[in-house]
Amino acid sequence: MARIRAFENAAEEASRGSVAAFGATAARSDVRGPLHLSTGQEAVPAGVCINLSREDLLTSTHRGHGHTLAKGASMEKMMCELFGRATGCNGGKGGSMHIADFSVGMLGANGVVADGMPIAVGAAHALKIRGQGAIVACFFGDGAINRGPFLEALNWAAVFRLPVLFVCEDNRWSATTPTGSMTAGGGALARARAIGVPGEEVDGNDVFAVDAAAAALIARVRAGEPQFLHAVTYRFKGHVSVDAAAYRDGEEVSRALENDPLRVAAKQVNAIVAARIHNEAEKEVQRALEAAAAAPWPAPEEAYRDIQDTGAQWR
Repeated sequence: MARIRAFENAAEEASRGSVAAFGATAARSDVRGPLHLSTGQEAVPAGVCINLSREDLLTSTHRGHGHTLAKGASMEKMMCELFGRATGCNGGKGGSMHIADFSVGMLGANGVVADGMPIAVGAAHALKIRGQGAIVACFFGDGAINRGPFLEALNWAAVFRLPVLFVCEDNRWSATTPTGSMTAGGGALARARAIGVPGEEVDGNDVFAVDAAAAALIARVRAGEPQFLHAVTYRFKGHVSVDAAAYRDGEEVSRALENDPLRVAAKQVNAIVAARIHNEAEKEVQRALEAAAAAPWPAPEEAYRDIQDTGAQWR
């Protein structure tokens, strides 16, 4: 959790002025492209991913830094990716919104809301056909439950009893709109149960509660049944790094900050140990920043790699 918070804070600072939006003015930035932060949500990826093996797979969202780090990816390679450098985990081509690291089973972030869900289900179906024994953890936000892929993915997983844990990371905001104001019925978990995917709701700011709930659900997934975890948390920052989120109520944000998941966790561990962990995380992210700033840019010819050839003749 400390590593995720340190990484996000450093990335946010490096991205200042990178996008001319929400009233901000464009200026030089080390981060290439938009940056969607998950600050305040660290307990969810940490609590879930501690129960995954390296062979297990994961799909993410456009707020994928925490998931990627929690699955075991290199912080240095991730920062290089955000900086658009050749040594990034995707050669500088994926950036923040499409970061991936297949070496640790992280199949990728996704810039389209809910579209990581059918990818997760496809991966889970492949695992079942091959009899590999691994599972897929599928992270998505509360905004995703109002899009078609949510229904399609859960239905397919339930029909074919696929090894997938659906994790709704409910930060209560869909971009700049409160999710509750445009969601009918009982919400995420009720919809999952209605389609035949059982699950639990958990305090997404309590990493130990998330760990316990995820452990129980993942045991059921490994036994052959898809499961659903509804983790209620809060996004401290705006939709993107240059969004001041002035549309939110200040008292709401203040209440959320009092329930900071890192503070909640720190109360349950030794203060000296907690301070050491934070110090180590800050040192690690500083090394990552220095490595990213010094890393080479991709060679021009790399622009023509990883491109699908449709056979069309361009004129």
